[in-house]
Amino acid sequence: MARTKEMLEIRWHARGGQGAKTAATLVAEVAMGEGKYTQGFPDYGPERMGAPMRGYTRVSSKPIRIHSAIVSPDAVVVLDETLLATVDVCEHLAADGQLLVNTKKSPAELRARLKLPAAQRVYTLDAEGISIAEIGRAIPNTPMIGALVKATGLASVESFYEDAKKKFGKKFSPQVVEGNIRAIQRAYNEVTEG
Repeated sequence: MARTKEMLEIRWHARGGQGAKTAATLVAEVAMGEGKYTQGFPDYGPERMGAPMRGYTRVSSKPIRIHSAIVSPDAVVVLDETLLATVDVCEHLAADGQLLVNTKKSPAELRARLKLPAAQRVYTLDAEGISIAEIGRAIPNTPMIGALVKATGLASVESFYEDAKKKFGKKFSPQVVEGNIRAIQRAYNEVTEG
């Protein structure tokens, strides 16, 4: 089935342990809470810490009848910049797609390195730096969710704050919960487009 304009397809690239599975499902759950149809699931080979893996998220205004990996994403989120050297993260990215990368480099630097056409938008964010400063650990998934929300408008950023309070509040201290909310806020405000 061909992708429709009512659907946003997101492919996540990360290494095991960086939170791509959590991010892919969390984005789907929040969008579902706003009344959208969603899917969020991981795809990995050998399940080990540090191994390259992918996650997928679909968000649609209509029921989703596709049940497969995302081949031609509208947006690609890269949690680990080192994957750019070994994985073709832009493979089949939509002609007007969005690439979001956890890096200290500028969007222009990445565009030149990856030889991306002008129609594809590039966003960069030091998600690792934000997560260390706000959460106390190098877990880039939460900040990259904030960047994705800013780039795509797939759901309201406030919905992610509320969801973080509910989900993380069951497992973590109030300080960790507030750190995650601050990480989302900072990423939403600090992501750079080019």
